[in-house]
Amino acid sequence: MNILAHGYLSDRNDGLLIGNFIGDFIKGDPTHPRHRLSPIEIAGVRLHREIDTFTDTHPDVAAVRDLLHPRCHKYAGVAVDVFFDHFLAVHFEELTNEPLALFTDFFYGSLQRLSVRFPSPAVRMLDAMVQYDWIMQYQTLAGIDRSLKGIARRTAFPSGLDTAIIDLERYYSQIDRHFTYFWTALVAHSQQTRIALLADL
Repeated sequence: MNILAHGYLSDRNDGLLIGNFIGDFIKGDPTHPRHRLSPIEIAGVRLHREIDTFTDTHPDVAAVRDLLHPRCHKYAGVAVDVFFDHFLAVHFEELTNEPLALFTDFFYGSLQRLSVRFPSPAVRMLDAMVQYDWIMQYQTLAGIDRSLKGIARRTAFPSGLDTAIIDLERYYSQIDRHFTYFWTALVAHSQQTRIALLADL
């Protein structure tokens, strides 16, 4: 769900960006021939999975999950991903020294150029993301609320995501602090992971 974070942490490398964007659509071993991925795209899938693992096990993420658990239960992690993309969007220029709009233009353009390498569900997600400008909308509470409600419509069980914006507003400063601590650690860990993955190619 944290599309902006995955995109930024691909470090403007086309192969890593492909693998990172389609990571949730690749099941099992990414080297299996059925996926038809190049070595650098496989590295991107592995980067995606490492980002997810690091995120899921980080104490600041766990703290926010605990805040959201009474409402969202097993979907609390999904809400954390969306909330953290909100804070990344809000603080993007401060954290990256690049305006969010400039990065978004690069991100959308790169994904559209590379989409011939995507499985069809990822292409459909990309089309919706560009059409409704998800990344820029992440800056606003209204945009986050729309994202959460959209996800809630697709969950197999009641998720609480349709009203999770209440918790974002209630705990806004607290979640922002947890995001800031987490982001610094995630950037450092992702850099180390990219170096290791690229060295193995």
